[in-house]
Amino acid sequence: MTTAPWGTTRMGQPLWNTSYSVDGQPHAVWVREVSGSELTAAIGACPHMFQAKAPKAFDVRVTAVGDRTFGVRIDSPDLDWRRRQDRMTCTRIDVPEPVTRSIDAFLHQLRLVYGAFDFAVTLSGDWYFLECNPNGQWAWQSAETTKAIAHAIADQLAKGTAS
Repeated sequence: MTTAPWGTTRMGQPLWNTSYSVDGQPHAVWVREVSGSELTAAIGACPHMFQAKAPKAFDVRVTAVGDRTFGVRIDSPDLDWRRRQDRMTCTRIDVPEPVTRSIDAFLHQLRLVYGAFDFAVTLSGDWYFLECNPNGQWAWQSAETTKAIAHAIADQLAKGTAS
């Protein structure tokens, strides 16, 4: 295992998040901190994804549609902001040009026209890529942002496929 430059704490995230019930109560699997002692041979029974935990100041979701990007800063008390969305705040944020170029290259390489990119941003302003969901949700953002994304998707669909 590789040690991240900021420490050895890791985050575990499900590869597929399907809701389930325990004693009739709904449950979900959220990103959480994982200690080294939990990384035993038992994890070989099914796929897992582990990432180094970045010392983040906040999260960012960048929704990319074609060559357009829509950045939202997410401030949450939780490691996984999706867990208790009623406790998070979202504000529009400009996406740095190097990040935008990387997103464009990612989409081009994978022949995608849409992606929901998640980043952790440190106190020093460094952006760490966490994942891209090629069908990530976006309607939870502000009305202004969701309207802009909906228009970008409509514009993209109107263009059709490139030859």
